[in-house]
Amino acid sequence: MASSSVAVVGTDATMVYDALHNVVTHALGDLDPSFALQDFTAKDVTASGGEPVTSRVLEALNTPPFLVERRVVVVRDAQSLVADEVAPVLRWMENPAPGIVLIIGVVGTKANKLVKGAVEVVEVNVGSRSQDRVAFVETKLGEYRVTIDKATAQRIAEQVGDDIARVDSLARSLQAIYGSAPLNFSHVQPYLGDAGDVPEWDLTDAIDSGDATKAIVVARRMLDSKGRAGLQIVNMLQRHYLRMARLEGSGARSDDEAASLLGINRFPAGKSLRVSQRLGAERISGAVHMIANADVDLKGGVSYGGKDLNTDLDVTELTVIEVLVARLAKMTQSARRR
Repeated sequence: MASSSVAVVGTDATMVYDALHNVVTHALGDLDPSFALQDFTAKDVTASGGEPVTSRVLEALNTPPFLVERRVVVVRDAQSLVADEVAPVLRWMENPAPGIVLIIGVVGTKANKLVKGAVEVVEVNVGSRSQDRVAFVETKLGEYRVTIDKATAQRIAEQVGDDIARVDSLARSLQAIYGSAPLNFSHVQPYLGDAGDVPEWDLTDAIDSGDATKAIVVARRMLDSKGRAGLQIVNMLQRHYLRMARLEGSGARSDDEAASLLGINRFPAGKSLRVSQRLGAERISGAVHMIANADVDLKGGVSYGGKDLNTDLDVTELTVIEVLVARLAKMTQSARRR
């Protein structure tokens, strides 16, 4: 590894730890870890008295390699280091000792000072679009020399959904079992596990586009994955439409104005603004009323039956949610025809 310092950063801890493992393995190459590796965890709970590890990290960074050509120093969960602990590590990064490679793992954003100070940054975040998840699946399996086609990558991405961190362990299992032999979905499916959850904007985007069929499919997927209960979906939709209610009649005309009013990022604020302008006060009020009724229904207001023995889904919950999202999407569809 040519870089003297590498930062592995991402918002999902599991993905950061998986990527860190691979970066460390690459940095070590054929070297014996017992001589070439020193591994620390910031705020290590096993340390006596809970004392910081910074002094030991700095000692490792400034000790020349012994019996090996280079030594790898790893600091995990570096986001836990405070400013006084970060400062000496940054000074070392500016003037690194020869033969030493520093690898830090940060669960957070690239705004972290240690990430900014690193020579090389490995970011493991995955974009929110479905094509981003497919691209991540292809890249991750490629890292382990697992051979799949595009269609299989798409089906894997669909199955894991928002639980994209599962892909690394899946890739390791497939590599151990099949090596680099070409695989199709029938080979992969037994190792995929249950369907993962999907992000909430998959549902709100389907509703906002007036696509009732897609909205029902996504809502059922949320319930299938056990990632969200019916009341959680109702609460999510309530937030979505209450944002529109705040924007409607507020005078906000730009994404920035909407973001300032709602206290959220400009991209989702802009989407809420445009949908609220399309729907108008009457439809937004109607949507809030539908959601309130669904909330009452899920809390015992109606009953369409208990759990389905084949799918393990609550029939009442499923029916209330499917009817709700379909009605919301149809309402948006009618607004688009104005």
